[in-house]
Formats: sequence, structure tokens, C-alpha cells
Amino acid sequence: MINPRILNRLALALVIFLIASIFIGGAAPGAGSLFPPPWDKVVHFFVFGSIGLLLGLAFPRLPLWAIWLLVVVTGAADEFHQLFLPGRQAGFDDLLADALGALVMLPVLAWSRRVLLQN
Repeated sequence: MINPRILNRLALALVIFLIASIFIGGAAPGAGSLFPPPWDKVVHFFVFGSIGLLLGLAFPRLPLWAIWLLVVVTGAADEFHQLFLPGRQAGFDDLLADALGALVMLPVLAWSRRVLLQN
């Protein structure tokens, strides 16, 4: 069995890395053209779904709705951040992909918590 404390810390480190990558890497020139439509929505879906999974493993006592809300707020902050970046565009469609990725990941998170964090 995986040590829950190690899993929590690893998940927290990975979620911090992912969010920092989004905000720091997203400000780099040309970051807005890395993935052409519609693939950019697929990337949003999977990246923000992964953020939800990692947040849920880092904070196993947080309810699923709170994890989803944190991911959506993070996505909204990312879109707001893009308003101030040259060559980037904020979009509700990106935020929707973020929210859907997090929503679809919730059953995976619930299962992961049961299997990986059994006490």
C-alpha cells in the first residue's frame, strides 16, 4: 500500500508544479499557439482534470464539490490572467473545458481515494 503522507505530499508538489507551469509558462511568447483549436480544449480538459485529481489526493478530506470549485476558480484565474498577456485570449470555452475536465475526473478521484488512501 502507498504511504498516504507521501502520496499527499507528492500530489501537492505536482499540483503546484502544474499550476505554476500554467501561469508562468502561459506568459511565455507563443504559448497561446502551442495547441491549435480544437486540441487546445482537449489540453484544458486533461490538464485541469489532472489538477483536480492531484488536489483531491493532496487534500483527501476536502469534499469533491470543493475540489471541483477550486479547479474552476483556478481556471477562471488563468483566463483572467490571459486578459493581460499579449498574444493570448481569454475564453469562456476554455473555462468550460476546464470545468468539464474537473467534473469528469471526480469519479476517478473518488475511486482513487478509496483505493490509494485506505486506512
